[in-house]
Amino acid sequence: MSLKKAFFLLSLWGVLTALLLCLLIWTVCERKRKEYPSGGVAILPDGTVTELEKPTPEEQRMLEILTAVPLAAGLLLPVAGLGMAGLLFYRWKLKEPIALLREGVENIRRHDLDFSFPEAGTDELGQVCAAFESMRAELQRTNRELWRQNEERRRLNAAFAHDLRNPVTVLKGTVRLLRENREDPQALERLDIYTARIGQYIEAMSSIQKLEQMPVREKRIPLSVLLGELEETARLFCPSLEVEVSAGEVSGGEIDSPGRREALLDHGIFLTVAENLIDNASRFAENRVEITLSTQEGMLMLTVEDDGAGFPDNVLKDGPKPFGRTGVENRHFGMGLYGSSLLCEKHGGSLHLENRPGGGTAVSAVFSGKYYTDS
Repeated sequence: MSLKKAFFLLSLWGVLTALLLCLLIWTVCERKRKEYPSGGVAILPDGTVTELEKPTPEEQRMLEILTAVPLAAGLLLPVAGLGMAGLLFYRWKLKEPIALLREGVENIRRHDLDFSFPEAGTDELGQVCAAFESMRAELQRTNRELWRQNEERRRLNAAFAHDLRNPVTVLKGTVRLLRENREDPQALERLDIYTARIGQYIEAMSSIQKLEQMPVREKRIPLSVLLGELEETARLFCPSLEVEVSAGEVSGGEIDSPGRREALLDHGIFLTVAENLIDNASRFAENRVEITLSTQEGMLMLTVEDDGAGFPDNVLKDGPKPFGRTGVENRHFGMGLYGSSLLCEKHGGSLHLENRPGGGTAVSAVFSGKYYTDS
């Protein structure tokens, strides 16, 4: 029941109850008045005038009281009825929601979001409580996301500082040797290598910060164009490997069939992820790389497979991590898979890693996307 309707019914009940009480009091008082002499004269039918008994002073005071009581009741009882209706309205409709809102605001003020608003009815205040619950849940989700991002940034910075320690130590030692005028024919070469390595670290760190802020700009891209770009990227990144680029089959036929000509997605994000996955496969593949573009339950999926040694168990268990190396090479810092995972999540999808039963790895990048026909 709405607040307006509840207040109207309670007010009507209070006024009607007050009027009934007023009528009852007036009736009782009138009956009591008739029990006392009123004084004056009475004219009989035959014209005889008879003087009536006069009330005593005590009876006169009682008659005045019996006259004043109905008047006072007529003034006070309606007001009391409305007051009682207001009190009942507060206890019935306002007390619990206001207490819940006050407690919720106090919890939010203390930054304690680990609570919930119980059901408080379907009226306007109940809807306000439900809106507060939605706001609380959204604040909690936002805070958890901010905490997760801060933890991820802290871990990223810790990994960055840890991986910088070794090349910085080598550079300090080389500079110390040069200052002491010791012969070291490899000093300049070492300085060049480790300076470039630090540059790679900085570039990788900067790219991750940009990926987190990258907006998603979707547009319609012909699927044949995506297949062609995958073939060109594979040719550039895998010049000495056997590469196969294909369109996967789904329930509606091949992805480039007439029923699925275009996809709505961010072209730049798709190409960045594709380049990272193909580059990663080219470094660890022994002879062959397979690239497949397919659809799965309304999602666009890019799968890159190689015949290399496979992912370590910790990578499969924990997923791609920044500066987490997937092999013995030191010129790569595990940022390709991690950045690709961030981009897939930004595009409403995800990144999946697995080792193939026959050897090698399979990385699947999933993107949310709509598909359009020729029309």
